[in-house]
Amino acid sequence: MLEWSKESVEKAWNDFRYFVYIVWKSISLPQPTEIQFAMAHDLQHPPSDRMILEGFRGVAKSFLTCALCVWLLWKDPTLKVQMVSASGGKASLNSSFIKKLILIIPFLEPLRLTDEDRRAGLRDTNDLFDVHGAVPDISPSVKSVGITGQLTGSRADVLIADDVEVPSNSGTQIQRDKLNELVKEFDAILKPGGRIIYLGTPQCEESLYTRLAERGYTTIVYPVLYPQDAVEREFYGEKLGKLLATRYDADPKRWAGEPTDPARFSIAEITKRKLSYGKAGFMLQFMLNTNLSDAEKYPLRVSDFIVTDLEMDKSSVLWSWASGPGQCLKEIPCVALKGDYFYGPLSRSEDVQPYSGGMMFIDPSGRGKDETAYSVTKFLNGYIFCMEVGGYREGYTDTTLLALVMKAKFWGVNVVRIEPNFGDGMFTKLIQPVFMKNYPCKVEEGQRAVGQKEKRIIDLLEPLLARHRIIMNTSVIHQDYKVFQDNPQYSLIYQLTRLCAERGALGHDDRLEAFAESCYYWIEQIAVDQDQEAEARLEEALEVWMDPDRGVLYVEELNPKPKKTSARNSGVIGNVLDSFFGSLIRR
Repeated sequence: MLEWSKESVEKAWNDFRYFVYIVWKSISLPQPTEIQFAMAHDLQHPPSDRMILEGFRGVAKSFLTCALCVWLLWKDPTLKVQMVSASGGKASLNSSFIKKLILIIPFLEPLRLTDEDRRAGLRDTNDLFDVHGAVPDISPSVKSVGITGQLTGSRADVLIADDVEVPSNSGTQIQRDKLNELVKEFDAILKPGGRIIYLGTPQCEESLYTRLAERGYTTIVYPVLYPQDAVEREFYGEKLGKLLATRYDADPKRWAGEPTDPARFSIAEITKRKLSYGKAGFMLQFMLNTNLSDAEKYPLRVSDFIVTDLEMDKSSVLWSWASGPGQCLKEIPCVALKGDYFYGPLSRSEDVQPYSGGMMFIDPSGRGKDETAYSVTKFLNGYIFCMEVGGYREGYTDTTLLALVMKAKFWGVNVVRIEPNFGDGMFTKLIQPVFMKNYPCKVEEGQRAVGQKEKRIIDLLEPLLARHRIIMNTSVIHQDYKVFQDNPQYSLIYQLTRLCAERGALGHDDRLEAFAESCYYWIEQIAVDQDQEAEARLEEALEVWMDPDRGVLYVEELNPKPKKTSARNSGVIGNVLDSFFGSLIRR
C-alpha cells in the first residue's frame, strides 16, 4: 500500500487531477495521460450542473467516474451519490471498484465504516453502501444501479450516468424512446442544487446524448484524433474539449489528424481499431462523429426525392435532379436527419403527357396502435409520382373502408393492391363490396412478403432514390408534417429516414411499407429508359403529323390499351432489371 505525503494529500484534496494521479498509481496503472487529466478537470469544474462528457472507447471513462465518486465523498461524506450504468452487472462492478479504492488508499481511511457504524444501521452491501460520517438517511452514500433497475426510492446530490447508452439498448427507435423515458427519472431523483453528469460514447445519430443536448445539457467531446479538416472542426464546434480546441485552432496544420492520446493510442493502434470497427463504426465509437454513421446506417434520404406540386392527371415526361442551393426547399418543413433537405427539380421537360397509370396500395391493420396505411402513386415514362400517403387507426371499420375507397376514386386509380399478410385475405373480402358499390376498379391482393421487412424496404427504395425516380407531391410533405407534430412515429418521412437494416428498427412502419409496395408495383415499368421512351413518343407524333391517315389507324390499334410496349423492351426487361436493380428482384 503506497503512502502519500501531506503535501500530496492536500493537492489531491484541492485538485481532482492530483487525486486521479494517486488512484492510477494505487492500482498500478501508468501515469494518467493529458486527455485523462483534461477530463478530470472538466469533471471538477463542470460548465453547468447538467453536463455530458463524451470520450472515445478506452479513454477510461468508467475509472474516472468511480474516482470522482470517491473524491466527492472524501470532501463531503454527507453527500448522496447515485451511479447509473447500462446494466446491473456493470453497476455492481463500479460499486465494487469504489469500495476497493476506499480500502487501498491510506488517507481515505476516514471514509471506512467501523463496527459501530454497522451496529448503528449504516449499510454495507455491494450495490449500495454508506461511508463513515454519513448522516442517517433513507438514501445510501453510494447507490449503483442499472438503468432498468430500481431508480426510484432514493435521492441524490450527484447523479453520475456512466455509459447508460450501449448498442443493446439503443439499436432501434423503440429502444431509444424507452431509454429517453427512463433517464427522465433522474430529475425526480436529484435533490435541489444537485448535478447530473453523463459519461459515455454515442451509439447513433439519434443518441440519447443528442437529445439531452437539445434539452440544455452542455456537451464536451474528446475524440481519438484531432479534427482532420475544417469541416470536421466545424462539426465539433464548441463541444470539442478545451485542450484539443486550443491546440488545433492555434495551428490546424500541425495537429490535424494527430492522435489526441498518443501515449496510449498511437497511429498504428488507431489504424488497427479503424480496420476492426470499420469506417462507420470508427467514426462513431472513436471520433464521436455521427455524420458518417447516419449515412451508413440510415440509407434512405429525402434529398434524393424530386419535390414539386403535381397535377392530378398529367406530368412532364422528363425530370432533372440537382442538390444545389437553388433547388433546396428550406421553406418546406423537414423532419429528416441533420443535413438532409428536400430539393425541387433542376428542370422538367415542356412535353407533358397523361399518366400511364395510377395505383393505390393498402396495408391493413387490426384494431390497435398500428395504422391501416395507404399510398397512391402514378407512373409516367420511368418516373413514380407519389400523390398521397396516409393512414387510419380505426382498423377495418366501415368508416375506414369507405374513406379508402373515396381516396381511390378521388385520384382515379386503375388498380388497388392490398397486403395479403393480414387476416389471410380477410381485408380484401371486406373492402371489395365497398369498391363495387362506390368505385368499381381492379382490386387484387399483392404478393405475400417474405424475408426481413426492413431489408426488403431498403432494397426496394434505395435504388429508386439513388436514380431520383420518385417525384414527391409537395402536399404529401405538408400533410405528413402535421402527422409528425401529433406523433412522429406515424410520419412517413420520419419512418423513411430512421429505417435501418436492424430488425424492429421502427416503432411503426405502416406508411413506409405502403409507400414502398406502391413503388414496387411500377418496377417493371422503370426498365423503360426515359430518354428512349421520350424519343419514341416524338417519333410517333412525327409519324402522325406526316401521315394523318396512318396516325388515325395507329391510334385505333392502340385502343383500348393505354400504351404500346415494344417487343424490344418487353423482351429484355428481365436483363434490364438485373442490371439496374439487382437486389430489387426479391420475390
